[in-house]
Amino acid sequence: MMFANRRSCFIHAAAILIACSVPSAAQERPVRRLTAGASTSNITPPLGEPIVGNWVPVPATYVHDELHARCLVLDDGESRIAIVVADNVGIPRRVLDEAKRLIARHTNIPVERILLAATHTHSATTARTSAEQDDPQAPLTEYQQFLASRISDGVRRAVANLEPARIGWGSGTLPEQVFNRRWFMKAGPYLNNPFGATDQVMMNPPVGSADLIKPAGPTDPEISFVSVQSASGRPLAVLANYSLHYVGGVPNGHVSADYFAVFARQMAHLLARDAHAPPFVAMLSNGTSGNINNINFRGGQTRLPPYARMELVANQVAAEVFKAMQSIEYHDSVPLKVVQAELTLETRRPEAEKLAPWARGVLAGQESARPNHPRERIYAERILQMLAMPSRVDVPLQALRIGDLAIATIPFEVFVEMGLELKARSPFPDTFVVSLANGAYGYLPTADHHQLGGYETWLGTNQVEVHAATRIVDALLEMFAELR
Repeated sequence: MMFANRRSCFIHAAAILIACSVPSAAQERPVRRLTAGASTSNITPPLGEPIVGNWVPVPATYVHDELHARCLVLDDGESRIAIVVADNVGIPRRVLDEAKRLIARHTNIPVERILLAATHTHSATTARTSAEQDDPQAPLTEYQQFLASRISDGVRRAVANLEPARIGWGSGTLPEQVFNRRWFMKAGPYLNNPFGATDQVMMNPPVGSADLIKPAGPTDPEISFVSVQSASGRPLAVLANYSLHYVGGVPNGHVSADYFAVFARQMAHLLARDAHAPPFVAMLSNGTSGNINNINFRGGQTRLPPYARMELVANQVAAEVFKAMQSIEYHDSVPLKVVQAELTLETRRPEAEKLAPWARGVLAGQESARPNHPRERIYAERILQMLAMPSRVDVPLQALRIGDLAIATIPFEVFVEMGLELKARSPFPDTFVVSLANGAYGYLPTADHHQLGGYETWLGTNQVEVHAATRIVDALLEMFAELR
């Protein structure tokens, strides 16, 4: 589907739907049984590659835990879908498009029926390149090619593992591990931004500060999940979704998949998987966590050693999923449907053009000069980079239906308000949203948050039109309606 402007309707639909056959009076419709397969692919890069997630990349010096692409393939008897969750901070669309091309070539799964998402670990090698910003047609780097190939390999292995299966879905809640990280603050230097203006809110304020007023938004404590078993009840896969940015607590230079990998390990332990049976794969996707993290800014959290907090959080998430799994209903036949669309968004180039003189002035000054803001030079560089961006960008959206469960995908770091709205307005009884899916285009604040300012709304952190969140929610709701 192509959305040409803010109030446009769908012009073209790329919908992949289950074909409906009408049985004759003399012949009953055959029962189509679900099959499923899962696998993992190691996507750990060599030591020395840059780790991103903080302001300054650092070379990887130690691998604490390997990075993986975790893969699930479902087949309803007529068509297949593939779902992959990869340990990376955010994978550009052109890398994922190459992975989809390889998957389609080797498995005949159409690219429209492939969901590829990043976990958003902040302790992994980047899949982005500076050349990509200058030339989107530039050849993929060695790691980008490796990543696309390993994702494809994982899906191919999952297809090879297909067996008769049954599927169920449900949710639990874990409110004590999610906190809104944007805060209203008393007037003061905390609210200054790199462009010489003053914001109303601050991201990640000092813990326990007397200047804290209140969080600038809600949280979403729900943990949604899909559980897949063999026909005999042997666990095959769990796909979970929690709106928590990441946990962290990783030493400098360490490669780690963060709490997403700990969750996968703990789920396998809770389900007592037999190591000699076909592989069980647990995966935890990132929900709408653009303004959510694991820090209680009012204070009171105990300081823990490296990796301890991610173990704590992941074990609680896994325990909640395991508990909820005990009461869900499994189905050996469900409809699998996918709708994919392209939404055209305007980029924020005019605003970047207004700031260009400021940016050039900052970069022309002496680096040793005392800046007005700690991130002043970084954002001056980003403003000038934005001038080379096209005036519009097409972003991919997906809506998937598995029985009475709907899954929406958005290729941004999505604010929690969007996920809550989509869940509330969805025509399906169960819904969740996967962020950083099928691409990575930066932060996606709501229009209300743009008015408040703060890191996630700054030019160079956010790159698309102020009303993009509203347009994406509206488009996904139309896609949900089509799935019904």
